Amino acid sequence: KYPSSIGNTHLQMVIKLSAGAFAVSVWLSLAFFVGHGQPVLADGGGGKKHDVADTVKKEVAIAMKKNPRIGAALVRLLFHDCWVHGCDGSVLLDKTPDGGSTEKDAMNNIGLEGFDLIDRIKDKLGESVSCADIVVLAARDATSILSRGNIAYNVTTGRKDGVRSSAAAADAVLPPSTFNFTQLKANFAARNFTQTELVVLSGAHAVGVAHLSSFRDRLDNATATPISVRYQNALRDHVEDKTTAAVPDPTEMNNIRDMEFAFRNASGYNATGVDTSRAARGVLDNSYYHANLQNKVLFRSDWELRNDTTGAAGRDMREFRDDAAGWYVLFGKAMAKLSEIPAEGSRFEIRKNCRTTN
Repeated sequence: KYPSSIGNTHLQMVIKLSAGAFAVSVWLSLAFFVGHGQPVLADGGGGKKHDVADTVKKEVAIAMKKNPRIGAALVRLLFHDCWVHGCDGSVLLDKTPDGGSTEKDAMNNIGLEGFDLIDRIKDKLGESVSCADIVVLAARDATSILSRGNIAYNVTTGRKDGVRSSAAAADAVLPPSTFNFTQLKANFAARNFTQTELVVLSGAHAVGVAHLSSFRDRLDNATATPISVRYQNALRDHVEDKTTAAVPDPTEMNNIRDMEFAFRNASGYNATGVDTSRAARGVLDNSYYHANLQNKVLFRSDWELRNDTTGAAGRDMREFRDDAAGWYVLFGKAMAKLSEIPAEGSRFEIRKNCRTTN
């Protein structure tokens, strides 16, 4: 969702970009952020000082050039960290002092990625920089690259890492892909996010992938919320072709724009106003709203944004469909707000290793 997407809950994301176009967007994005305020230095070991923000930017750009899907994973990782106990890096933990299951084990966290990259960045920056700060900075830079530099926002640093992480807590708080509109609004309101911010952040589903288990209900006519019949049939056929005994829960592109022409054609997708070139695949833009307004989205929770008795969410979607520039600005503001959700708890530290407490 931002979640399965922002995924299994809205934020679950695979991106395919042509190497040439992607390389250009990476380095344009890096240039955009150079010189952003005074550098904060960290000791990465051996007495070598690193500019924290610059190091994170470079490592994210290198990782996304090698594996484009990692960008969407970083955006999702931010949501799944900050939404539970605030931005405390708790989603990174493999174990905690109490020995219980961690957030990584939550049903709503299926398919989370990016942990190895966070570890590599942590190794370069050393013990003086929190894992929570790295997650926030990495998501910001991934957002810029994914949007071809169209989304930029500032974040603060100085967070500390939490020591508690619970699968039950994550499943209790993260909004699953089956939530209805009333549940989604209540979930976001509990974090002091408005209905408009809910619609704005849902636009993260323009990138990434989702597991079949997150949208299986949309393929069953007995349980499916309204969905384009042509899209449903094409999606069912596509998923069946990929489902095997070895891969019982395959992934599917969140965004119909990123599917091959034959699939879009079979689905009756109207691409007017959408860049469907290969270079546009995996780009974070307003194409999500074009798809949702055609009932061609994977998750019930996405469709539910149209099921608004006041009509405000539907109006927001139409506005963002028609005004990409306006959505870019609002998405950046919402991501900045998400990044500043204060950590909850009474014990914090700066971890030596992002996967374990000190």
